[in-house]
Amino acid sequence: MGDTPVRLDGDLEPQLSRWLWLVKWILLIPHFVCLFFLWICFVVATIAAFVVILFTGRYPRGLFGFNLGVVRWTWRVAFYSYSALGTDRYPPFTMQVVPDYPARVDIAYPEHQRRGLPLIGWWLLGIPQYAIASLLTGGSVWWIGKFAGGIVAVLVFVAAVLLLFRERYPRDVFDVIMGANRWVMRVGAFACFMTPDYPPFRFDPGPHEPVAAA
Repeated sequence: MGDTPVRLDGDLEPQLSRWLWLVKWILLIPHFVCLFFLWICFVVATIAAFVVILFTGRYPRGLFGFNLGVVRWTWRVAFYSYSALGTDRYPPFTMQVVPDYPARVDIAYPEHQRRGLPLIGWWLLGIPQYAIASLLTGGSVWWIGKFAGGIVAVLVFVAAVLLLFRERYPRDVFDVIMGANRWVMRVGAFACFMTPDYPPFRFDPGPHEPVAAA
């Protein structure tokens, strides 16, 4: 996992349709419906996990596995759609690991967490990170993977226009988009108590998670 417990990867498809991105939001309606209900369950599971962590310092493995599954599903949808437009391969309906899909995410299970008031205080220290993540996504619910806002939305729009008129997706634009998504994923995992490790103030562009800190 390198030096961070959150690993986010995405491989840009070499040949992308120049127009498919225009209708992906329609094609993904079944996913959006599924994710709507899954994210309701995610919120409930996170609240339950927080209560358990508060008193025991442990994140229940069953709840962690469920929430990680929701995150995996969501990242595949986000990568296919308007958080990256990185592939035209339709995402599978599953919370399980799909090794051959071009978008992958993993979060190392935290064996030990803070508990009691230190847990709440440490979470509040993430406010600067939450502000940066909000700037990157325009304050939208990024993990849902529908229409990201902020900087990510601007970069994806640039990529979409270039695809439509020039049939090319610049690699450097994709790398920056991945770096922004990676930053937000780390912050999201911390905010949802899926990792006690404070997100680094470090921008890691490119398709794959760096092996070690630069």
